Amino acid sequence: MRSFEFKWLVALALVLVAIAGSSCRQSNTDNSSSPNTRIFKDALGRDVTLPRDVKRVVSLAPNLTEIIYAVGGGDKLVGDTTYCDFPEAAKSVQKIGDTMNPNMESIIALHPDVVFVSTASQIEAFMRTLAERNIAVYVVDSKSVKDVLVSMITMGDILGTKSEAQSAVAGLERRIDLVRSSVNGRPIRRVFIQISKEPLFTAGHDAYMNEAVRIAGGDSVTSGIPGAYPNLSRETALKLDPDAIVISDNEGNHEPNSAFANSAAVKNGEVFRINADLFSRPGPRVVDAIELIARDLHPEAFEASR
Repeated sequence: MRSFEFKWLVALALVLVAIAGSSCRQSNTDNSSSPNTRIFKDALGRDVTLPRDVKRVVSLAPNLTEIIYAVGGGDKLVGDTTYCDFPEAAKSVQKIGDTMNPNMESIIALHPDVVFVSTASQIEAFMRTLAERNIAVYVVDSKSVKDVLVSMITMGDILGTKSEAQSAVAGLERRIDLVRSSVNGRPIRRVFIQISKEPLFTAGHDAYMNEAVRIAGGDSVTSGIPGAYPNLSRETALKLDPDAIVISDNEGNHEPNSAFANSAAVKNGEVFRINADLFSRPGPRVVDAIELIARDLHPEAFEASR
């Protein structure tokens, strides 16, 4: 995750907290009276009416673009952001601006059936502008690894690729189960997740990263702090004393904050860097991050497989 994605991540957390009903999970209600449409409930609790045969979609976030491809809907993606760089095919899709400042004219010109967003910062503007042109907006908000998997199934359902989505999720679940069984019974590591070095941002109560670390055999020492991505003071950080630090490796965030200089993690060399594109995007590759973190925290559990 580069600096622009970090800003998007923080903005996402702040905006979603401010919008009522943002804790609702997305699900398919399919209770439309029309034979040509279905109704899906998105992460804001809104009923979103979509065509039964969705043919053209736009993604306004890298994690959603990755999900669309993972569930077999890449051929329906007609627009994505300048940050959408995985898989390789996503780079060739028409760009409609960045996540926080998409070009509305470009989106409208693509005539999508639905625009997928993972930030609600412009939801009111989207609703006013796009609704007039019968373009739906569907919000996805994953606060846990389970939410990521559920969103994959739902997006596959929307895109008409539910069987492919179920197969993809089943594969990810098998990999997660293997990690769980490998670290089961081993000492739980006290982990600090560093999203940004200066200022010091971490994973709070509402961040899916905590569950990722928990699956990998760790316990996030900031999981009880309110919010998704809180900015910690030096005084708070000094009191944490984690025995391992997991850094979401991105521009300006390669080493632990100086507040951890005397922590057990730094003294014992238990500082691990994970590619931020894997760890900080709530999409299918978060399972890659879980596997890497598990190997870092409990290398002895995976010695036989090396």
